[in-house]
Amino acid sequence: MKTPEAPTVRPKRVSHRGRSAAPSASSNKDEGSIPEFEAFGQLPRGVPPLSEYLDIWDVDMVKQRHEVNKQSHHTHLYASDHLIVRRAQQFQMKITFNRPYKPKEDKFAVEFVIGASPQYSKGTYIPVFPTEERQSTWRGQVIESNDNVVTMGITTAHDCIVGKYGMYVAVVTRYGIRRTRRDPNWDLYIIFNPWSPGDSVFLDDEEQREEYVMNELGIIYHGAYDDISERAWNYGQFEFGILDACLFIMDKADMPLTNRGDPVKISRKASAMLNSRDDEGVLVGNWSGDYIYGVAPTSWTGSVEILLNYASSGGLPVCYAQCWVYAAVFNTFLRCLGIPGRVVTNYFSAHDNDGNLKMDIILDDNGKVDRNRTKDSIWNYHCWNECYMTRPDLPEGFGGWQVVDATPQETSDGMYRCGPASVAAIKHGQVCYPFDASFVFAEVNSDVVFYRRDKEGTLQPVKVNTSHVGRMVLTKAVLHDGRKDITEQYKFPEGSPEERRVLEKAEEFGCQREKASVPEGDVTVEIAALEVQLGDDFELVLEFTNRSSQHRTVDIYISGSVVYYTGVPSAEVVLKTPTVKVDPQQSKHVKKSVLVHSKDYQSELVEQGNLHFIATGKVKETGQIITAMRLINVHNPRLTVQVAGSPRVSEEMYVTVEFTNPFKFRLENVYVRLEGPGIMSIHTKQYSMIGPGTTISWTERFSPRRAGTTKLMASLDCAALRQVYGETEITIQP
Repeated sequence: MKTPEAPTVRPKRVSHRGRSAAPSASSNKDEGSIPEFEAFGQLPRGVPPLSEYLDIWDVDMVKQRHEVNKQSHHTHLYASDHLIVRRAQQFQMKITFNRPYKPKEDKFAVEFVIGASPQYSKGTYIPVFPTEERQSTWRGQVIESNDNVVTMGITTAHDCIVGKYGMYVAVVTRYGIRRTRRDPNWDLYIIFNPWSPGDSVFLDDEEQREEYVMNELGIIYHGAYDDISERAWNYGQFEFGILDACLFIMDKADMPLTNRGDPVKISRKASAMLNSRDDEGVLVGNWSGDYIYGVAPTSWTGSVEILLNYASSGGLPVCYAQCWVYAAVFNTFLRCLGIPGRVVTNYFSAHDNDGNLKMDIILDDNGKVDRNRTKDSIWNYHCWNECYMTRPDLPEGFGGWQVVDATPQETSDGMYRCGPASVAAIKHGQVCYPFDASFVFAEVNSDVVFYRRDKEGTLQPVKVNTSHVGRMVLTKAVLHDGRKDITEQYKFPEGSPEERRVLEKAEEFGCQREKASVPEGDVTVEIAALEVQLGDDFELVLEFTNRSSQHRTVDIYISGSVVYYTGVPSAEVVLKTPTVKVDPQQSKHVKKSVLVHSKDYQSELVEQGNLHFIATGKVKETGQIITAMRLINVHNPRLTVQVAGSPRVSEEMYVTVEFTNPFKFRLENVYVRLEGPGIMSIHTKQYSMIGPGTTISWTERFSPRRAGTTKLMASLDCAALRQVYGETEITIQP
């Protein structure tokens, strides 16, 4: 008789007893107990009267938005009642004593602690003294002494731990140290400082700091490289609770506090924690199209709701995400902690899991794509992040922008994460440097190799396309809504001598490209670009060129498939096999048109609305194989977003979202989301059904919380129609 298996029980956290004297400090939330009185020795009859020594009546953290600390530290936008300062820069606090401070007689210190077991040697307990004669890793000085009030200036270390600190004021007496009681109102947050040359995230450009640290509004690019689509995103790094949520992510990861001053370690840990594949991280990835148990990735309009839900649930992963959601939420994490960050889109991004810099497309003996044997796919686009920092672990010259990617594709050191990988190292083929530079190098540099498979099963390369992958790398421009093409930061121009040298350098470290020599043919084919609206019939135009002095006849296969944006085909909707005759020495292209009807593709479309066409064929006279590829991004209708009312802080305003169903079928279970950073929190509305030709109109009231230029952004989502957005810019007066 078979013994029943014991039920799987999740093991509890093992005690540190017997292994270490104290638990490891890996939580910012845990607080250590600091005694109010710490005796120098044994006291015979308790604590004697200490009236002759200083007594602390009050502490002012100078933490209001309009005051010097938050203004000079660029933290005035954070929706927090606590003091938030950036490291390696002086901040002020005012201490009120029971009598005037006497520097020669009175001894006191301001103490900062973080974590459950604060220790000076670990940088989790830092005393700060007011005199030059005695200083610690943080520097202190008396800026002003007026009656009973002393204004202290405190400068944190350039590499101190980033997180939430408790603060105490301690007075030295003859018998021991007397401290203030624990007061949560005196807690302060210390974050990275891109404005300080001493900080490892220093960015020496004020406009870039305004964009990559202070800007809450993002633009994420998708679609195709020759038909770019874009959508707005609310990073919301200054919204209430977001800073605590970012610290909670590091606590959830059990990240030692001693590592939390290093942006390399933080960004690497966060690239693992933003996905939930192996560590109960923030977001659950889903590319299936079935989102019944969560929010469709195309429905999100910002990061705030995602991060707050994760933190408030105690670390329950949020459903669902795809690459741009991972990148956008990661960007919020980076900017909130003060690390300059931006979202990057790579068009035609290779997922090369074996590092051979090859995407293989198998053709049969007649030149038709063999769908059963073609397994590699190229993402139409892929979004990742760049963060700005020094890299003391790498040779000089490899600091600056670093690639980090939270989308779970391949494991790195046993976990689903990627980076930080130096962009400069990727460009110069130095893929031996950590972390994951070879994987990112392949994403922008792989070749597309077409193989002919003969009847015996032998594969013969017939065409190599070296410029299809990594066609363009985009990010949002600095301080305006335009695009910034940063392709040249990742690679040298295709075919240039520099590019050849880089590839040779990469091959030294194990990246091997296809070496087959494929002769240049005399017939070529291209598929013309075009824009298509959802529901349109359209003509696909193939252009043939014959450079020989003889007639050529081409048997061409034109295959059109609905594809996910990851390049994975969903359904073949077009298959044409015309024969095209091309005259010799054509001065003009011979065009062949194929009519594609909406009824053929519309019912098969998946959420991103992409059609991928491959034309492959064989020239009868020479046996040459010709190929062409074209991605067509089918455009969805848009939402209309309009505002009314007086655009002033605390004044009542109205926003209206409108949408008309342009299709001949009804839309069911439609969700509309609306938000605006600094002026309006998340609002959602559900419509059970929107009939053909029917218009919906939804109006919400709001009162802006702060002045400045911002956006109201909306999304509409249902199973039959995704990726529908709208936005409007609005300037709020004080």
